[in-house]
Amino acid sequence: MRVRVECYSGYKVDERPLCFFLGNRRFEIWEVLDQWYSPGNSYFRVKADDGNLYVLRNCWEEDAPQWTLEAFRQEVR
Repeated sequence: MRVRVECYSGYKVDERPLCFFLGNRRFEIWEVLDQWYSPGNSYFRVKADDGNLYVLRNCWEEDAPQWTLEAFRQEVR
């Protein structure tokens, strides 16, 4: 599923996500729990302001970055 992501860009472009949008809903990222790379991709496991966990993928295979939602886990309350 494609998502729109706003990122912090420091040393490199799209260094880490700050928030993301699913439809019109905005999710603030409270914490980046993990980050890993594969050729042409970077992945971020994040905890959002709704308390749930998400895995976001940034794909650089084309000219512009393409963000997708790769996984979701609802926090048990």
